[in-house]
Amino acid sequence: METNGVSRRQVLIGTGALAAGTAAAHFTGLLKSAVAKDGKNEKWPWPYEKLDPQKTAEIAYNEWYRVFCGAAVINSVFSQLAEKIGEPYSSFPSDAFVFLEGGQVGWGTICGSPAGANIVANCIIGPRISGADEGHHIAADNMQFYSETALPTFKPASPKITTEIKTTVSDSPLCHISVGKWMKATGYALGSPERKDRCARVAASSAYHLVEMLNAWKDGTYEAKSTFSSAKENGITGQYNCDECHGDNVPEAPQMPKA
Repeated sequence: METNGVSRRQVLIGTGALAAGTAAAHFTGLLKSAVAKDGKNEKWPWPYEKLDPQKTAEIAYNEWYRVFCGAAVINSVFSQLAEKIGEPYSSFPSDAFVFLEGGQVGWGTICGSPAGANIVANCIIGPRISGADEGHHIAADNMQFYSETALPTFKPASPKITTEIKTTVSDSPLCHISVGKWMKATGYALGSPERKDRCARVAASSAYHLVEMLNAWKDGTYEAKSTFSSAKENGITGQYNCDECHGDNVPEAPQMPKA
């Protein structure tokens, strides 16, 4: 059989080659996935040298104006460790986490500052499924620190805004609530230089606190502080200020039957 000058045999050979190539590509992909999963970056903990919290906060503050909150916190730690140690920090794509800005691409959910800090802690120490739970506890402490502390706590050496930046307590890890409360307390709009500098200082405050905990972990003196668990207390994941948004209309979660 001839089809536009191509014989049936040629078609079959071409089809077989395509199938073989597809199978080879698929198999190669499986090998690459296996290598990635068991690669050296999944050996925890990663090497860590103690950092200066003040220097780290200054880096985070200035980085905020380039990559915003989450990536600024990540860069403030990993850029220093890349200089001190090298890999796996040198090739870590910190800038990829710019999407954490605005509570995840502007959706106002978890603020990028604690989110970035949690990424750092769990990359260095490892996830709790790896056998060490300090990274998990540091993440919980990051959330509680952000929620309960009058932020920002950090004042840069060379601030980009000379206006006094008011501090507020968010009682929430959500960007929407944290920024919203600050805007209400100060009267500054979202796009104002003052609001931007406030968030840069919040990122710096989070980086400072993170390094304090990582240094304590390195010394073997870290002790977890957060004991809050909405899942245990309320039967559903959440934060501890439900009434503020829900008012009296807080839905009750169905409870698991007792064994």
